[in-house]
Amino acid sequence: MHSNRLHFSELLSPALNRRHALLGTLGMLALPATHATAAPAAKPKHNRAEVWPHASQVPGGVARLSLGPSAKRPAAFSGDVPLLVLGDAIEWTALVGIPLAATPGDASIVVRPESGAEKQIAYTVAPKQYREQRLNVPPRTVDLSPEDEARYERERAHLATVMATFTDLRPDASLQMRVPVPGRRSSSFGLRRVFNGQSRNPHSGMDIAAGTGTPVLAPLPGRVIDTGDYFFNGGTVWLDHGGGLLTMYCHLSRVDVKVGDELKTGEQLAAVGATGRVTGPHLHWSVMLNRAMVDPALFVAA
Repeated sequence: MHSNRLHFSELLSPALNRRHALLGTLGMLALPATHATAAPAAKPKHNRAEVWPHASQVPGGVARLSLGPSAKRPAAFSGDVPLLVLGDAIEWTALVGIPLAATPGDASIVVRPESGAEKQIAYTVAPKQYREQRLNVPPRTVDLSPEDEARYERERAHLATVMATFTDLRPDASLQMRVPVPGRRSSSFGLRRVFNGQSRNPHSGMDIAAGTGTPVLAPLPGRVIDTGDYFFNGGTVWLDHGGGLLTMYCHLSRVDVKVGDELKTGEQLAAVGATGRVTGPHLHWSVMLNRAMVDPALFVAA
């Protein structure tokens, strides 16, 4: 059974919708459907190495690329965007968030060691067909009013600075996340909806069905880098976990933290709500890695 909790920004005209593509649920990240609509995933085998996040070299996934040994942590970049690098002197690994809009095929990163020549490491992005849902909806609320468009543009400029945050990785970093709220997954990552024959941006987060007021807990240690009430996202909190790994929580009924707060895993940051452009209470949870929204399911136990 499909969820009918629509984010109205999904109904925007194609030209305006394209302009939103980089902005989380402002872009639009949330395109609800039930967990049953997501592409089936194989259950992990007992002998599977439990590394976090799991590798998935597809659009919206994460590539784990070996950088080899080095006395000090090398710097790695996708274009000019710094990457999260884990490991030790024996072997370093770059984690590369692959945008949902990435074209399958050859890709590469650049590694800049403290000493020695710069080098490229190639990898391949495999194709992935995410599920699609076709809906017919009333044509109203398809375009933003001039006032709403002006507000959106102001928020867009601000959020671009939030999403560019890159701080040092915590020395004890473990990237296995806990799910921030209990509940049924009401929309999975990557689902694409087609409204009245017009395709919209794929869902770049995970929606979890939960009642208004349900506590939202930090999935990892992190620092609060933004809070606000946004046009599409409603009540929102952003956490920085270091190394370009950020998480975002949207449609909140209450925000319990302020910018600069340091949270431990499991500490409450907000409460579930239905603020912003949605039709029912739930948590929209996004994970961003090197400024690319990636599948949160890669960071949590099945």
